[in-house]
Amino acid sequence: MDRVRHPAALIRTVAGACWILLVLLLAGYARSSALGLDSDVSRGVDLLPWPPAKLTAALCGAALLTVPLGFAVDRVLRGGGRRIADGVLAAVLAYGLSLGLDLLAGSLTALTHPLPTDPGRTDPVYGHLAPVLAFMTALDTTGRRRWRTALAVTLGLSALSGLVTGYATPLSLALALLLGWTVAHAARYAVGEPVGSPTEEQIAAALAGTGVRPAAVLALGPSRYLVTQRDGRPELDVHLLDRYAQASGLLGHLWLALRLRTAPRPLGLRPLRDGLEHQTLLGHAATAAGARTRTPVAAVELGPDCALVAYRRIDARPFAELFEELPASPDGSDVGPTDAELRDAWQQLALLQRRRIAHRSLSPSTVLLDAEGRVHLVGLARGEIAAGDLLLRLDVAGLLAVLALHAGPRRAVRAAIEVLGPGPVGAALPLLQPIALARGTRDALARHKELTADLRAEVQRRMPQATAVPVRLERLRPRTLLTVVACVAVGYALLQFPNPVAVISGADPLWLAGAALWSAVSYPVATFAFSGFVPEKLSFRPTLATQVAGSFVKVVAPGGVGGLALNTRYLQCAGIPTAQAMSSIGVSQLFGLVLHMLQLAVFSALVGVDTAAVDGEGSALPSGWVLWLAGAVTAVIAVSVAAVPSLRRRAQTLLRPLRAEVLPRLLDLAQRPGRLAGGVAGQLLVSMCFVACLYCCTRAVGQYPGFDAVATTFLAGNAVGNAVPSPGGVGGVEALMPALLTLTGGLDDYSARASVMLFRLLTFVLPVLPGWAAFAWLKRREAI
Repeated sequence: MDRVRHPAALIRTVAGACWILLVLLLAGYARSSALGLDSDVSRGVDLLPWPPAKLTAALCGAALLTVPLGFAVDRVLRGGGRRIADGVLAAVLAYGLSLGLDLLAGSLTALTHPLPTDPGRTDPVYGHLAPVLAFMTALDTTGRRRWRTALAVTLGLSALSGLVTGYATPLSLALALLLGWTVAHAARYAVGEPVGSPTEEQIAAALAGTGVRPAAVLALGPSRYLVTQRDGRPELDVHLLDRYAQASGLLGHLWLALRLRTAPRPLGLRPLRDGLEHQTLLGHAATAAGARTRTPVAAVELGPDCALVAYRRIDARPFAELFEELPASPDGSDVGPTDAELRDAWQQLALLQRRRIAHRSLSPSTVLLDAEGRVHLVGLARGEIAAGDLLLRLDVAGLLAVLALHAGPRRAVRAAIEVLGPGPVGAALPLLQPIALARGTRDALARHKELTADLRAEVQRRMPQATAVPVRLERLRPRTLLTVVACVAVGYALLQFPNPVAVISGADPLWLAGAALWSAVSYPVATFAFSGFVPEKLSFRPTLATQVAGSFVKVVAPGGVGGLALNTRYLQCAGIPTAQAMSSIGVSQLFGLVLHMLQLAVFSALVGVDTAAVDGEGSALPSGWVLWLAGAVTAVIAVSVAAVPSLRRRAQTLLRPLRAEVLPRLLDLAQRPGRLAGGVAGQLLVSMCFVACLYCCTRAVGQYPGFDAVATTFLAGNAVGNAVPSPGGVGGVEALMPALLTLTGGLDDYSARASVMLFRLLTFVLPVLPGWAAFAWLKRREAI
């Protein structure tokens, strides 16, 4: 018997582990609430009429043994004896983890209370329940209502008995149940769940009961069969719905459903019977609409884990097998499907759309063509009935992409307008995005990167009035997920820092005032640095306000993205064309990167020299280590890019804007050497202002590090902060700077964290309010 690792078991395992962690956090950080809950439950159970404790405990103990034993016997008698070993494995793991958690969580007194008779305390996990629940869950009680009821009653009475007798607390019961449930699903995913494919005889017998007259059953592939019938009846395509079908690609579909607002519900999350009914109903609805598709003939449920749907066989082949993906001529006139076949494909989709049936899976493998030139649309398992306008527009975009792959954008759009009219085709233009298309279509478009743009251009050429702005379909972007994870890490990191009130009250006021002064001076210096890379004359006051407003913008934008967007917008509103504005920002960023790396290399070399002079034994950071490391990394990257064609093409694509926009702007600046020199000097002075601010912060907490060590710390921390996808680089700076201060400056851990905390208060937190005021002032003046 084959086994399959169902992703749903992995999802349940992760969810259970999160709940266990939440209970442990509640016991550790909400101790008063946990103890209060224990006291309230104890007072409540004292009011219950209850038989003698020993008799109750004995009955519950007997039930905990009898119910799983009876269920195991029942499974053996019903032919499921092979899963007994899975249940035993889960029970043993649950018991072992219960003992391990007892040792690890023994210090959490909120999980325990004193024993009612003997000295000592109860166990943090009421371990009697975890093995029983793990055993029953691993054996799978789905569809066995009486055994599920018996298990629920047994666990409930045993838990109540533990509370009454004083051997359990509410949190220890919750941990036991969560541990058993989580371990069971972890075991099911680790060893896989047995799946028995039905035999040809079983399929034939099941179909015979629905009026089909099977003569032979032939396996065509995984979960697919060809059934021939007696008396000249048409052949049937049989699709098997089992755990293989449910588990196939479930994690990918889950990620797509989380990321995309219009993603279909993953089939693996539907009960098997719901999937059977949905697939059959869609087939009948599409046939009733007059569309050519696979017509369901029979639907049979073979058991709790297996069902099948039989369709009337279509003698047709997919477009992916019949035609090349790209036409030989620009308009695709000499290869691919004919114009009549293209119009027929659109007519089939129009029939579905007239009944508001969304296909949702249009791809080169679901659009079929038979020998008579008729198009069939198959693969409706993920479709929708009574679909909304957005899903119907997505189908139009999907079929446009499929036909453009094989007939060219011009012919695909022309046929669509002839059948559907210009309205539906123009409405699909904002949805011509790879993420909105079926996976097979996305994979094909990935091999022809210009085709989507050509298709959009063709639609817009024929309908200039159509809206071309893409519709936002993503609800969660990978960058957003990274930001959330980074913010969680930041929250945890900030909890490790000292109390800011205590640090400020204990800091040297003169050095603290000096740090605040250097932080304030950095803004006018940044204004001169920014203006130095813009050949056009800028007014000083709004330019200064823009630099101050950057302190507010970076709170809601990762790294330096917010500042770049704000500066670009300011230059545009100042009358500078967008291309020149972006070029000036590019030149500024290029010089900033080069100067930053040079400063980092110089100061890290000085750190090594100073340390060697002090201790006479050299430093953990040898002289010039950053310069050597940067040179080695640059050489490796350069050789890799030059040797690998794909990397070389990618590098050329990335450097094209630099060559086309930044270099001409740099030549314009070269004609004004004084302004360019001011920009370069400003870039250097901005970094030095922040280095001086951090140095004053270290002196304010009573430490005496070298200036070069502080400079290395800031430059490295700032580089990491710009790379971390969190607002203002929060998290990366707080994690790296204290460690570098300890390593290069000799500060103890507390002083390093206190210094960095003061620095971030002065340069990141406190400037937010002035930045907001500057931002509002610029908005009122329409300067941004």
